[in-house]
Amino acid sequence: MKLSVGTAECLERSPRWDLGRAGGVFRVRLAMVLACAGMISAGCAHRAHTTQPPVQAPPEQPSPAPSPGAAVPSPASGPPPAIERRPAVPGEYVEEGVASWYGDPFNGRRTSNGEVYDMHQFTAAHRTLPFGAIVRVTNLRNGKETEVRITDRGPFVANRVIDLSLSAAQAIDMVGTGTAPVRVEVLGGPNPQAGFFGVQVGAFQSQDNAERFRMQLAARYSPVTIAAYDSPNGMFYRVRVGRLPSEDAAQRLADQLRSDGQLTTFVVRLDE
Repeated sequence: MKLSVGTAECLERSPRWDLGRAGGVFRVRLAMVLACAGMISAGCAHRAHTTQPPVQAPPEQPSPAPSPGAAVPSPASGPPPAIERRPAVPGEYVEEGVASWYGDPFNGRRTSNGEVYDMHQFTAAHRTLPFGAIVRVTNLRNGKETEVRITDRGPFVANRVIDLSLSAAQAIDMVGTGTAPVRVEVLGGPNPQAGFFGVQVGAFQSQDNAERFRMQLAARYSPVTIAAYDSPNGMFYRVRVGRLPSEDAAQRLADQLRSDGQLTTFVVRLDE
């Protein structure tokens, strides 16, 4: 059975002007559940920040907010993040990929671990590292380093591995570029290899659509769950597949889901 679903959680925004921008729309066929095609949308836990030269240019106008329950546009999804790990030492965790940063309108809102986000603190969001992990982030373009504590989940954008606070992004000189290639090294905190992991395959503004998609997937996979997320753009319902004891096992499931159903997948830690 072909699921034919593609999603990527991202709404891009300029850090200087703090505007929201949405990309393209993905459609999903729910042939076993719906009489016609439904729209699957992708929500954004965090937004990537980019600047628009020259600085003197006037800001672009933000896209209009979507109507309640409507599908949220998202940009075309790319390949899964390229991650390099070096398990030479038990418990060691190293990865390389692209970092982004986030500030307003997330500043002052609750993070995934329940804290209030302060973009002037040295914190970050990561999809799989445990809350409280202390990591060193090195900008591979200039060698600058910073240390942050993991307090949030994201970024749900293909090819990105960590979302930094504003202060952390300033410390490694990546605010102007919006993104940068980085190395992420765990320095301390909870064991990053312990815990349970799943695969996120979609995010909906409509809880009914999320439930229909969950039921469709449950015909082949178990368990399939829905996690609610209260974003600055409204409530989103994230559909997740599996509960596996290791990140590697979850990655194999993600590869299978992507191959069988043409889904955009993100391995995530299942926080209790």
